[in-house]
Amino acid sequence: MAGVGKLLKQAQKMQKQIETMQASLETQVIDVSSGGGAVHIKINGAGKFLAFKLDPEFLKEEAKLVEETVLNAVQEAATKAKALNEGEMQKISSAFQMPGMF
Repeated sequence: MAGVGKLLKQAQKMQKQIETMQASLETQVIDVSSGGGAVHIKINGAGKFLAFKLDPEFLKEEAKLVEETVLNAVQEAATKAKALNEGEMQKISSAFQMPGMF
């Protein structure tokens, strides 16, 4: 059953890589700007929102425009964080091959 031992070592190695990646994603900051710079959002690679800033002049605009712009900025930030997270996970999982499974 040498194959099982090798598989367990690979799984342990992958787990350590995932933990390292997660810690790294916590430190990676993504800046998103929307509405011509009226909305600024900072989010880390793990998807945690770090900062949110609105231009005071922008708040004088019609409420619907402000709402749509803020929503678009939040969605873009979340999409970018998710893409970064998935890209990093793909790097780790592509190196892990289970014999006879893939």
